[in-house]
Amino acid sequence: MSARASAARPFVARPIVAALYVPGDRPDRFETAAASGANMVILDLEDAVAPERKDVARDAVLDWLAAFRPGDERHPALDVLQVRINSGERGDDDARALAASPAAIELRVPKVETPGQLDVLAGLASGLPVTALVESALGVENAYAIAAHPAVTRLALGESDLASELGTRAPAVLDYARIRLLYAARSAGLEAPMMSAFPDIRNLDALRADTLRGRESGWFGRSAIHPSQLPVIHEAFAPTDAELGWAREVLSVGEAGGVATLASGEMVDAAMLGRARSILRAAEPFS
Repeated sequence: MSARASAARPFVARPIVAALYVPGDRPDRFETAAASGANMVILDLEDAVAPERKDVARDAVLDWLAAFRPGDERHPALDVLQVRINSGERGDDDARALAASPAAIELRVPKVETPGQLDVLAGLASGLPVTALVESALGVENAYAIAAHPAVTRLALGESDLASELGTRAPAVLDYARIRLLYAARSAGLEAPMMSAFPDIRNLDALRADTLRGRESGWFGRSAIHPSQLPVIHEAFAPTDAELGWAREVLSVGEAGGVATLASGEMVDAAMLGRARSILRAAEPFS
């Protein structure tokens, strides 16, 4: 794990499996979200808040953060608190206000298209880890430059905004963006991005199928917009017993170097050690 990836987790350094969005103007839901089993809570000042309630939402988030204490026994699964700020001048004001908060938080920055946007933000909220949310075709094309920015510790894809710009949600079109972001994140030394939120709250079977497909494509973890989605996401990303057994055997026979043979007859070498370690690391949130 890179130093930048480590800095992204203010509480404990383990992979984030499930993140839960909460509207910033609903402080009655903040504590419930923190205790929901989500590993990350995203307090949303952007899309989930009506324009006339933006100031109310920011004040509510700042008040709750001022009283928040990490490691509280009421929410043992919670590792990361993020705040999704607005874009433009209002987002600059959000960043300034959050930079003064005593809480250990990350900024989730929407509509990032160029590294220059992040230069401005870094000056306003120096030291706060940034998740760059890519939501446009230009952002996808600049994904590596965005991921390589020193303020960025996570990369994320805003599929709904991107699909609106492109005029399609065709899987092949969105898969292109997903793959671009995966390569950009890993090339920049970041962990694999988390999947975007699944909008059909009631269709948990479709959520499961889509999440498993994303896992097979190399992504890890997923955002949720309702607590009912969290168990499905956790289940989808939990390594199977077979995967864990394979990983442990690969490490036991492969770290001596050279080529080794597993009990199954599979030949393994040093090139497979990284995958084995990734599987064991993915199991950490479930242990």
